[in-house]
Amino acid sequence: MPESPDGAAVFPLIPAELGVHPLLLGMLHAYVFLEGSEDHVVNGAAAEEGMQYLATYLQRLTGADLKRVREDLQALVGYAKHEKWPKQQIRFLQDFLDDNGVTGE
Repeated sequence: MPESPDGAAVFPLIPAELGVHPLLLGMLHAYVFLEGSEDHVVNGAAAEEGMQYLATYLQRLTGADLKRVREDLQALVGYAKHEKWPKQQIRFLQDFLDDNGVTGE
């Protein structure tokens, strides 16, 4: 895998054995990249627009799909704690749905 340029925010690689849905992982990787990368890597206005679309799609989750995402995020939090990720990264996972307006049950 090629090295990311300086200023690019990258979410850690998550092992398949954790069982987290690949689409959620893809969304998290894109979100972290758009939100955390510096302006010389990603255009800020374009990144903000992209993140708004990601949040809109997350807000459509209901029923079993939402339950699965919540469970996957809990698994990621447990993994992050076990791997001793920085508290800021753990908090990001814990607050991800709330921060993106996902309120459905």
